[in-house]
Amino acid sequence: MRVLVTGASGYIGSRLVASLLNAGDNVCAASRKPETLTRFDWWHDVDTCALDAGDPLSLREGFEQAGDVEVVYYLVHAIGQADYRSQDLTSARQLAEAAAAAGVRRIVYLGGFVPEGEELSEHLASRADVGEALSVDGVEVVWLRAAIVIGAGSTSYEMLRYLADRLPVLPLPSWLSHPVQPIAVDDVLFYLLAARSTVPPGSYDIGGPDTVPYQDLLFAYVEAAGLTRVGLRTPGVPTGLAGRVIGKIIPIPDALAEDLVGSLHNTMTTSEDRIVDVVGEPEGGRTTIAEAMLRSVQGRVGTPPGVSELKDPLRLAVTDAAWSGGDASVIRRYGVAASSKPTWDLFESLGARSLLYSWPVAAVVRTNLDVVDSVSGRTRSAIRRLLDDKNREA
Repeated sequence: MRVLVTGASGYIGSRLVASLLNAGDNVCAASRKPETLTRFDWWHDVDTCALDAGDPLSLREGFEQAGDVEVVYYLVHAIGQADYRSQDLTSARQLAEAAAAAGVRRIVYLGGFVPEGEELSEHLASRADVGEALSVDGVEVVWLRAAIVIGAGSTSYEMLRYLADRLPVLPLPSWLSHPVQPIAVDDVLFYLLAARSTVPPGSYDIGGPDTVPYQDLLFAYVEAAGLTRVGLRTPGVPTGLAGRVIGKIIPIPDALAEDLVGSLHNTMTTSEDRIVDVVGEPEGGRTTIAEAMLRSVQGRVGTPPGVSELKDPLRLAVTDAAWSGGDASVIRRYGVAASSKPTWDLFESLGARSLLYSWPVAAVVRTNLDVVDSVSGRTRSAIRRLLDDKNREA
């Protein structure tokens, strides 16, 4: 089957490409800048095409370059950017029209739950808009709706990780008592693969086997990571304020953190379970929260492998977002880059591991390294611009 994956460089998209290749599919990975896909270890096994869902001309040329595509996975979104809801809606409409013109049979979209009778956050409302916009005459749509995806590298998971790693006392606003039904990324991949052929068109909620309050999910990570943390009730804290504060104390981009936290006042549980009736469950059953958390903290020592080489999709891949993986993992990446792997391994063996990777030292060291890296990056950019200006003058 010829499959086009948009958002192939993202957390879900990169793992989906690896899963599709393992299933024997013919994959075309799409990106606005295809050259950025060369960092993935599956790059030599796929075709690539330049495709910007916000640009009608790019869409038309991208589908021409991709060739005879049967199924398109729509995994792009602009959350964290200004006016992302409008951008996402426009991009979805344009892609659906381009897919129909290219003769695509089916679009598979991974979005969020749409709880009935509740005022949706901007994030969830945007995801719902996209699901509706993708429906055009002539193209089947399978819309999978999920809550938090558990797995190292997932933005929601990394928010939990950093909060638990960095705060010895965890604030517990009243809305953290709301129920959530998260799903492990391996189960997400199972349903995404099934959606390309087995699942009839329509919308389906997908969730894991456990429904718990948000605060229990946070402490499930605490237990899996072997931490000792205390919860402190903090009633009266709105999600907007919490999002702004969280964005300042963890390394995830501020706007992204704020948009995601803004959805925590919504009930995030499945309203139906029809997809299980259609395709069943993964072998061994759906992954529990406790198992997912335990598996996600495995392999934290050393450089993460490529996404195709992951022993478990819940573990961190080297191509996941630069801010993901926790403080200890990122400190090690900086250390190896600044010296060499053998040198840093020796440094760790002499006591650096127990010192640098412990709380609160890890958070302090990581924060300062991020600042240095940011400043040096801006300095390098300024020097390049200065040299370019001088070359043009010459």
